[in-house]
Amino acid sequence: MITDSSCREFVEILSSKEPVPGGGSASALLGAIGTALGNMVGHLTVGKKKYAAVEDEMHDMMDRCEKIQHDMLNLVERDAEAFAPLAKAYGMPRDTEEQKREKERVMAIVLQDACAAPLEIMRKCCEAIDMCEEFANKGSRLAISDAGVGVVFCKAALQGASLNVFINTKAMKDRESAERINDEADSMLFEYTVKADTVYAQVQASLRGWDD
Repeated sequence: MITDSSCREFVEILSSKEPVPGGGSASALLGAIGTALGNMVGHLTVGKKKYAAVEDEMHDMMDRCEKIQHDMLNLVERDAEAFAPLAKAYGMPRDTEEQKREKERVMAIVLQDACAAPLEIMRKCCEAIDMCEEFANKGSRLAISDAGVGVVFCKAALQGASLNVFINTKAMKDRESAERINDEADSMLFEYTVKADTVYAQVQASLRGWDD
C-alpha cells in the first residue's frame, strides 16, 4: 500500500523511474493534506467560548473533512492501480487487423478506468476547497493561515489531477465520451480555481491587515 509508506519513502519512489505512484497519486495525497489542514482549523476552533455559536457546524464540517481525507487516501491507491492495465494495453501487439481491433477495444476500457480516479480526485478537491472556505470564514482567527495553506494545496491537487484526466482523454478514440469527461473537468477547474484564489486572497488580506 502506497499510503503505508513514510513521507520519505513516498518522495523517493515518486522521484524514481518506478511508474507508480505518479502525478495522480501525488495529487490525491496533496488533496488529503490540504483537507487535513482545513480540518485542523476545526479542531482548533471547537471548545473555544468565542466560537461557541459555530461549534455544532464545526463538528459537522470536521466529519465531512474526515470523509474527504479518507476518500483521497483511497484515491492515491486507486490511481496507481489503474496504471498497470493501461501500461499493459499500450504494449499490446497490433501487427494484424485482429490485434489492432483487440487493442482498440481494450484501450477504450482502460482509458475510461484511468480517467475515473483523477476525475474523482478533482471532485473531492472541489469539496475540500468548499470546506477550506468555510473554515477560513468561521474558524479560529489564530488558525486562519492553515485554511489558506489548505486551499492552496487543494487547488494544486485539483489542477494536477486534471492533467491526468486530459492525458487519458486525449488518447481516447471515443471523442464524445472524451469531451464529456473534459467538460466536467473544465467546469470544476473554471469554478474552483477561482474560488481557491479568492479564499487565499481573503486569508492573505486578513493576515496582512489589508481588510482592517
